[in-house]
Amino acid sequence: MPWPIVNDTVYNEIEAAEIERQNTGLQLIASENFASPAVMAATGSIFTNKYSEGYPGRRYYGGNAIVDRAEQLAIDRVKELFGADHANVQPHSGANANMAVYQAVLKPGDTVLGLSLDHGGHLTHGSPVNASGIQYDFIAYRLTKSDERIDMDEVADLAKKHKPKMIVTGATAYPRIIEAGPFREIADSVGAHLMFDAAHVAGLIAGGVFPNPVPHCDIVTFTTHKTLRGPRGGCILSRSEHAKAIDSAVFPGQQGGPQEHSIAAKAVAFAEALTDEFKTYSAQVVANAQALATTLGEEGFRLVSGGTDTHLLLVDLRAFDEDLTGKEAQIVLDEAGITLNRNTIPDDPRSPFVTSGIRIGTPAVTTQGMKEPEMAQIGSLIARTLRNRTDANAVAGLREEVRSLCSNFTPYP
Repeated sequence: MPWPIVNDTVYNEIEAAEIERQNTGLQLIASENFASPAVMAATGSIFTNKYSEGYPGRRYYGGNAIVDRAEQLAIDRVKELFGADHANVQPHSGANANMAVYQAVLKPGDTVLGLSLDHGGHLTHGSPVNASGIQYDFIAYRLTKSDERIDMDEVADLAKKHKPKMIVTGATAYPRIIEAGPFREIADSVGAHLMFDAAHVAGLIAGGVFPNPVPHCDIVTFTTHKTLRGPRGGCILSRSEHAKAIDSAVFPGQQGGPQEHSIAAKAVAFAEALTDEFKTYSAQVVANAQALATTLGEEGFRLVSGGTDTHLLLVDLRAFDEDLTGKEAQIVLDEAGITLNRNTIPDDPRSPFVTSGIRIGTPAVTTQGMKEPEMAQIGSLIARTLRNRTDANAVAGLREEVRSLCSNFTPYP
């Protein structure tokens, strides 16, 4: 029986509206990017039809010989990209990847060190509302008050005191480079495993503008979107001695059938990331973030840690306007076509639902082709929108300025 012929005008209208939003607004959420047409084509490919529980050469269903080739291609490419012994490309997300790693090398109740959520860590680094914090005994380390960098003295002291089974590093709202080497030394001093959550910086690592943690770590996890500019999904890299335990934790431990259409798209994205053009792109992402930081500083904003080494900025709004909250800023900026997210800052006096800060990222606008001059414009647009946030006409006028700027850098014409 053929598929029904349906002109789904309701859905088509929704998709068209989202294309319009992405094409005409500034996408500054640090965890977002614009996937290439090739990646999106693979995501929507015929591989979505296939069930393939297991791994290449070891499936529980027939008809997987070609799927095996696609998944193995993704594995081979990501191992080459990061110089890893082993790769599992099946996790549906970075959170799934992290939880699979914990299952592979920890037992419930084991002690783990992780960066505090309100100092830039992730939910899966031990937040009490997340499964990681419920199943394992996470001890949080934090940033220094002086320069707002990871307090390595505290990490060493906590490791010595608590003797963790694992130390987790990596962050979701930390604008500085994290060197894995010093964490390795601390982990070795107490016999702990070391995991680096590279979800935000995987593309920067691939592009050569962020130090590769793979040589120093037992395990590295990451998402395949964000700075890597692939499909939404996760990946785990590990030393060979952890390979079997990690594969078993992903399947059958955490997941059932892998999403082979997403894995095919990962293979395409990894090929793109192996190019010289991707290295140029990654360098521009960082240059744009630093240029935007300069403009925002000139506009009166305070940058947490004083700036950025990466793709993201964490902005303390209180120096700009002590009454302005992250929640209010996010809402009015969205009205002006500038999309970003409210974010807690270190020792934020406001709740996570309100916040005193915003987080800004440059991966998507860099994919569009914007460079330092456009970052100066974006910084000005942000400042003018927030200064005029109670003036609906002014905000509407700024929305047209944003639309005009984006018209020269349309990602999906």
